[in-house]
Amino acid sequence: MTKKENGTDQLITQIINGIEDVKGQNIEILDLREIENTVCDYFIICNGTSNTQVNAIVSSIEKKVSKALKEKAWHIEGAENAEWILMDYVHVVVHVFQKHIREYYDIESLWGDAKTVKIETSY
Repeated sequence: MTKKENGTDQLITQIINGIEDVKGQNIEILDLREIENTVCDYFIICNGTSNTQVNAIVSSIEKKVSKALKEKAWHIEGAENAEWILMDYVHVVVHVFQKHIREYYDIESLWGDAKTVKIETSY
């Protein structure tokens, strides 16, 4: 395992922990590494039930990643209305949606060639 892969695995773990801490729903990891011309290696997608929960998920991810790895997102967009917030950690891009916006854009289908892992939650 390369240093980058190990760092990416740690980042993914902290992102998932951040989502789970505030009960983010329908968590999926899309592995884009074998698809040509992608902007990153992984998408992590989840949804919340309201703009308040979407903001809480983003905040929780920021805190977990910052505390554990001393990293912060290179770019965050969509926080103004909190219907779809994108967090860019360069190799990993996190999409936090409100449920109806996620269903509308259905980005999982757009990246149908990606290997997908669904994270089972216990809540």
